[in-house]
Amino acid sequence: MNVWRRLVGFALNYRARLLVALLAMLLYGLGSLALPALIGPVLDTLNGKPENQPPFGPSTLAALIILAYFVKGIGSYISDYEMTWVGQRVVMDIRVKLFRHVLDQSAAFFSRKTVGQLMSRLTSDVAHVQRVVAQTAAELMRESLALVGLAGYLFWMDWQLATAVLITAPLIVYPLVRFGQRVRSTTRRSQEDQEHISHLANEAFTGHRIVKAFGAEEFEQTKFTEASHKLFRTNMKVTSAVSALPPIMEIIGGFAIVGLLWYGLREIENGVMSPGDFGSFLAAAILMYGPTRKLSRVNADLQQGMAAGVRIFELMDRHTEVIERPNARALPRLVERVTFDRVGFQYEDNDGEHTLRDVTFEVAAGQVAAIVGISGAGKTTLVNLIPRFYDVTEGAIRIDNVDVRDVTLRSLRDQIALVTQETVLFDDTIAANIKFGRPEASPGEIESAARAAHAHDFIMALPRGYETRIGERGQRLSGGQRQRLAIARALVRDAPLLILDEATSSLDAESEGLVQDALATLMKNRTTFVIAHRLSTVRRADMIIALEKGRVVEIGRHDELISRSGGVYAKLYALQSFDQKRSERQAAKGGL
Repeated sequence: MNVWRRLVGFALNYRARLLVALLAMLLYGLGSLALPALIGPVLDTLNGKPENQPPFGPSTLAALIILAYFVKGIGSYISDYEMTWVGQRVVMDIRVKLFRHVLDQSAAFFSRKTVGQLMSRLTSDVAHVQRVVAQTAAELMRESLALVGLAGYLFWMDWQLATAVLITAPLIVYPLVRFGQRVRSTTRRSQEDQEHISHLANEAFTGHRIVKAFGAEEFEQTKFTEASHKLFRTNMKVTSAVSALPPIMEIIGGFAIVGLLWYGLREIENGVMSPGDFGSFLAAAILMYGPTRKLSRVNADLQQGMAAGVRIFELMDRHTEVIERPNARALPRLVERVTFDRVGFQYEDNDGEHTLRDVTFEVAAGQVAAIVGISGAGKTTLVNLIPRFYDVTEGAIRIDNVDVRDVTLRSLRDQIALVTQETVLFDDTIAANIKFGRPEASPGEIESAARAAHAHDFIMALPRGYETRIGERGQRLSGGQRQRLAIARALVRDAPLLILDEATSSLDAESEGLVQDALATLMKNRTTFVIAHRLSTVRRADMIIALEKGRVVEIGRHDELISRSGGVYAKLYALQSFDQKRSERQAAKGGL
């Protein structure tokens, strides 16, 4: 009921359309009522007894029957159209709100949810809700009105006979409720199975090169086939429950009609009812079967939609761990410093282990701070705290003495540009990707940024230049080209604070040279946090911050830290120097 109330809440935003649909449903109900009322006079006309003759002739009766069907059809069309319009708008509102709600979640949320799970909620679950709101709700209201009207007509004709007929109603309602519960629980399992299939397909398609390289096509096919069989079995359980309702209702309805015929014929023989009156009563009782049968199907669709609605609203009710405070203010542009003040952080599912502990340092505006340490030291976690992808669990991060938790997320992130090792580009044009962080950027600004990032020449060599689409994740470009586009995107954003997370670690020598030159341009007059696997890229940093097991163990410049025998930075530098010399010797001998 909570799900239903929330869906109705969305629908009430379109009250005028709902009112038109309701009036059209009343027309449909009046047309349905008029048909059995006209059947009686027709039968009395055929009976030929003067006392039973209607006050109007056969032609008028025929015209009235056609008019009843016409009114019923008009009511059905208008109510269907208006309810579908409302349903489609409601579903659009839910989908848009859900999409934005998911985007607003923290990085921790995305680490717990797979893309397949989220896509299933946005597509499969929303499609189930769409069917409920756009079609099922219209049928539920229209057929319920017709059913109530026909039941009222039966009681008006003969309340005793109507009571005898409707005494079978509990026999109909009980299987509706029981099978409805089964449909809802089974549908939820079906949606979870569908979610798993989406996840498997997304993983296989995204990692298609690894799948092919390791010859794992059969392995992935087996996993997908097993998941598909599980979904098939679950769906067949839903089908079994849904398909059982109509024949059960037909059997119950058959007993009711036989009893009605027996009772009615006896009443006609005793002169209590005329053939026309009984015909009208019988026609109304038979006409009730259609709405009742439709309502059984409606109930099944409703249960499926409600199960999907539960999953949607569960996700919509999940609040991000990064909360913007009610009195948050806009953050002025960085002019002085970025300060880490005794910062500690632990992931929610990390069993109490701190990833960062008591991290304290200060970076002046315009300086370059390099974060170094072995894998797992907490480097990426540290820089992810600056744009509040996560919130610190201890201490504070301040920009110009303002705690980042006291400012709006938008104003904070407007000051930050990010270039990562795994370049994320979108299936759009090159120009659209470069101006992604600042949509109002002019073509001249886009080209200037591309030139500064050494990307203009390869862009102009493409078939449509800046209007060339680059495919999903930029797959039509090389690694170095993608990285230079990411740098151009950061240049256009013109943010005072820059985060470089392993921006050159996966490039070849030629590409790395171009990217390093572009990065040097990007870093000018910006406060920069650099995470670099290759320590040669941080030698010119204003300060180097060495992390070990989540703690800051050294801070200084390259020459100072390298002179500390046994220091963390000195060990890292020595190890990499040894690896580099060994690689050079192997290359000289023609090895790998």
